[in-house]
Amino acid sequence: MRRSIDDATDDHPGDGDRPPAQWMVGLSDDCDGCDDLRVVLTVEELGRPGTGVVAHLAPVTARRLRAALAAALRELGEEPGP
Repeated sequence: MRRSIDDATDDHPGDGDRPPAQWMVGLSDDCDGCDDLRVVLTVEELGRPGTGVVAHLAPVTARRLRAALAAALRELGEEPGP
């Protein structure tokens, strides 16, 4: 089972040192070593599908990532939302 949750490109216009990136969050149960459903986070260079990094996150790790993003938003003076 695979299910896409959301995807988008980053907000950096890209330059010679940092090309624009895209990200995707989904769910998957096809990880041979995981033995369970995973939150899948993919980050890759825009226009280069299949060349990025794919992280298979257990629920506890996905919550840790969510907490880190919320903390970063608070540091920027933004509310992290629900």
